[in-house]
Amino acid sequence: MTFIDAVSTCLKKYADFNGRASRSEYWWFVLFFTLVLTAGAFVHEWGVLVALAALILPLTAAATRRLHDTNRSGWFQLLNLVPLGNLYVLYLQVQDGTAINNRY
Repeated sequence: MTFIDAVSTCLKKYADFNGRASRSEYWWFVLFFTLVLTAGAFVHEWGVLVALAALILPLTAAATRRLHDTNRSGWFQLLNLVPLGNLYVLYLQVQDGTAINNRY
């Protein structure tokens, strides 16, 4: 999946927490998220907050779909709130996707 395809797919599925997201789709969107936040910070002091408010929901939805691709629940993202839990979530998100089953 290309950068443009991944960003457009994630923005089209703005609040869709069902389904699966490939590794490339998720990580290209994370790169887009980082670039937009960085550009927002350079534009204005409130720019990063506006960008964050606009993109936090699609990023969370894409992360949930990515966890579904590894046969895990999207609720694993709550581990990001625990010290060092974010390292485990990162480990889960970089794993290969599994074969499609009826779980999600």
